[in-house]
Amino acid sequence: MAEITRLSGCSDWLELEFVERERTPSERMRLGIRLHLAGLSLSNTVKELEKFGVQRSRKAVHDWVQKADLQPVSDTSPDQIAVDETVIRLNNEQYWLYAAVDPEMNELLHTKLEPTRTNVIARSFFAKLREKHDVDTAVFLVDGAPTLKDACNRHGLQFQYEKHGNRNAVERVFREIKRRTSSFSNCFSNADAATADDWLRSFSFAWNQLI
Repeated sequence: MAEITRLSGCSDWLELEFVERERTPSERMRLGIRLHLAGLSLSNTVKELEKFGVQRSRKAVHDWVQKADLQPVSDTSPDQIAVDETVIRLNNEQYWLYAAVDPEMNELLHTKLEPTRTNVIARSFFAKLREKHDVDTAVFLVDGAPTLKDACNRHGLQFQYEKHGNRNAVERVFREIKRRTSSFSNCFSNADAATADDWLRSFSFAWNQLI
């Protein structure tokens, strides 16, 4: 997979303060994090690390990703933002994933996992997005979801209905997230919503490194 090759071959973007407390060599830890975020399951990441003489469990790799606390870079100012929501399964329960994407740069700006979808939750998602990025002059591309339109109106943001076109940027993100969470059940199995939210932020960070 080209994405795995690209992400596993770079390390400048991954600075980990917690590595001094770990017994695994820092470069091998970074490699494990990069491989997992690029698309390898926890099991296959462990197998790759074994080739370098590193014997660690799937939980150890999972914990590395959580401790890294990777976040998408803030302070961008896109002209358009594609926003959408979709259903994610977590421990056989249904959650709603909200995501905002800069379609021009294909960058993930913000994600949030919620147990349901309401006007209040959508407004909160937009409020956090506005805190992280300069988006007040952007045009938001939304589908027919009333909650997203309500949030735009409440925050005084411009929006337009678009079913395809630049909104496909967020659909591509959703497809990849669903592929990862369905194919690699050990990412989300027995995980609580907060842990899944942390994983999604790490995924967002890695996604932006690969564009």
